[in-house]
Amino acid sequence: MSRSTQQRAAIRACLEAAPGPLLPEEVLAIAQRECPTLGQATVYRTLAALEVEGDVERVVAADGRARFEPTRGHHHHFACRSCDRVFDVEGCRSSAAALTRGLPEGFLLEGHDVWLQGLCAECAAA
Repeated sequence: MSRSTQQRAAIRACLEAAPGPLLPEEVLAIAQRECPTLGQATVYRTLAALEVEGDVERVVAADGRARFEPTRGHHHHFACRSCDRVFDVEGCRSSAAALTRGLPEGFLLEGHDVWLQGLCAECAAA
């Protein structure tokens, strides 16, 4: 059982309010507004603990950097090429039948990830 601390609450609130998965550095910067004494090591430890507890998922984008988001149902992500932010794309429009077409015989599909990329609304408007 984990302890409920001001730091943990600030990190959870930060992740819940984000439009998509966040880098640990982003979590630190945002959560420090609520908890100014929060440090980088605490963010990393808390994210790791929340991941083990199943409350947070690690998402690794094409850039290889781990981002974190609350554990939710299956969904995809959009990565902005300009600002490097990642956004959630709700739902999944891929059917299992469509995804398994073209798989070599005997392969068993267990899941999939889809990453969309381009410019977010803010960067596209700039």
